[in-house]
Amino acid sequence: MEDKFGHLISYLRISVTDRCNERCHYCLPHENQEWLPREEVLTYEEILRVAKVGADLGISKVRVTGGEPLTRRNVLSFISELCSIDGIEDVGISTNGTLLTRNAWPDSDETNATALKRAGVRTVNISLDTLDQEQYAKTTGRDYLQKAVDGIEAAVAAGFEKVKLNSVLMRHKNEHELWNLIDFAREKGALIRFIELMPVSSAEVLSEDNFLSTGEAKKLIEFKYGQLTPLPDFKTNGPASYFQIPDTGQIIGFIGAMTNFHFCETCNKLRLTCEGKLRPCLGSHLEFDMRDVLRNPGLNDDDVRKFFLEVVARKPEQHDFRENYQPGRRMIAIGG
Repeated sequence: MEDKFGHLISYLRISVTDRCNERCHYCLPHENQEWLPREEVLTYEEILRVAKVGADLGISKVRVTGGEPLTRRNVLSFISELCSIDGIEDVGISTNGTLLTRNAWPDSDETNATALKRAGVRTVNISLDTLDQEQYAKTTGRDYLQKAVDGIEAAVAAGFEKVKLNSVLMRHKNEHELWNLIDFAREKGALIRFIELMPVSSAEVLSEDNFLSTGEAKKLIEFKYGQLTPLPDFKTNGPASYFQIPDTGQIIGFIGAMTNFHFCETCNKLRLTCEGKLRPCLGSHLEFDMRDVLRNPGLNDDDVRKFFLEVVARKPEQHDFRENYQPGRRMIAIGG
């Protein structure tokens, strides 16, 4: 699929739930969220139908998100079926990591991490903004740092192709920890990316007290490690720009939606929310209700295909975050 701006769409991010066991303030401010009734959330069968039609249209990469996707019942069986769809070559999951060491099945010692690897998941993205226990509890609303660290170690041990740590940059909260986070990622064998705050859940995050740009973070990192070497050919199916630390050879990434004016040029993704809204862009209020199509007995897969193409045709050239964007929904309701 190709939109009118030349974006080639091959990547679908699928949220399976709006529930989460943490309460990150940039995702769910003030714990203020009305959870969706179960009947409004897409069934696994409906999501698999979307993925199959998407695969026929050229979707080859899928990432399962939430909320926290591992909080949804029977999600491992769903992911196993997702990995078996013809045309889907790469399935990943985004998680806070705190449930990766939990037993995958009753009366089984297999963990969620090893079960995901066995199902066919290739990459795991794990949120980690801080290594300070007190700051972690303040940021996430939960004192789960050790669970997250254990989850990262379990993911690395499970042998995924890539374990990526996503660290949101927050002024006065974690800029003094950038070096520690980099060293931690190197020690664990994970790839770390630093991400700018975006006004998805709240416009307040872009204040001078909160916002830290990737450019400033890069300068702080170079103060210790020396000038970073750009790696323009290093890609991970996303918008990150990657650099190499000279002495150690470690690769780190930066995702700067607010300050990188070329951020949207290579966008290849759509987002499916857990209640069936298909969004052509995270930084736009455009979203289209696919659930009505899926649950209409008079419509078939050709209609789902047509819906896909119509949404792709509406994909904007770039996000609206720099245009005094006013959030319409919490990030947790859209999907990570």
